[in-house]
Amino acid sequence: MTEKLFGPLRTRRWPERWLTRLLGAALAVAVYLLCLPWELRNRIVSPGSLSETTPVTGPGAAVLGVALIALAAYFGHRDALAWPLLVVAVPPATLMYVSLRSHPEPPDAGFWPLTWAFFTLVIGAGVLVAASVARGFRSEAVEEGWVTGAQRS
Repeated sequence: MTEKLFGPLRTRRWPERWLTRLLGAALAVAVYLLCLPWELRNRIVSPGSLSETTPVTGPGAAVLGVALIALAAYFGHRDALAWPLLVVAVPPATLMYVSLRSHPEPPDAGFWPLTWAFFTLVIGAGVLVAASVARGFRSEAVEEGWVTGAQRS
């Protein structure tokens, strides 16, 4: 059972590999939506104010970070290095883009691209670091490619 849960994905049949990756992406989306609930109707608190009503909290962002790092470590341990980026980092970055893009009025109109780029970079770097560290705990000493995981003899 442990081998099935923590063994390399490259040794599994393709349906199992892709279902595992899809489940990981769905978990990343679910964690993002649970920790940072969407309020697409963010409103300015009072006329002339720069702060908006938002459901984002510090503990929610911390839980999101811990959950994404755990997912990245899991997929970094089981798969090639690029897959954690695609499975764990891309879904939250996409949801954040859609959420920030939904605010076309000032003050967000000019600020959101920088916010999105910064947090996408932070999420991507965290995922890469966690995946790289988790790869060090693999039991086999195989030289792998970036995406393909091709073995060299």
